[in-house]
Amino acid sequence: MKNLNTNRGISLLKIIILVFVAILILGYFGISLRKTVESPTTQDNLHYVGGGTKSVWDRYLKDPVHYIWQDVWVNIFWRSFISNMERIRDGKPTDFEKAAPTPNFK
Repeated sequence: MKNLNTNRGISLLKIIILVFVAILILGYFGISLRKTVESPTTQDNLHYVGGGTKSVWDRYLKDPVHYIWQDVWVNIFWRSFISNMERIRDGKPTDFEKAAPTPNFK
């Protein structure tokens, strides 16, 4: 039977292998990563990009991410999860068990 798996994503292992191969290729051509990263031009570029990233975070992303984390994830999902785990620990019915329909035999 033909394999119908169309998921062609890249795995973490493939990324690690590609980075390792890239480092080997750079070494083969005599490019020193240490010298490149420590050069003043690279450091200036990294500080420039870091400052821009911090600016974008502070201006546009900080408030929505905080809202999603605090008001959606923590308040809705995490607290409910912890509450149900405590009920399981204590042998009490969970929210799912309470909301499940029960047969009514008359």
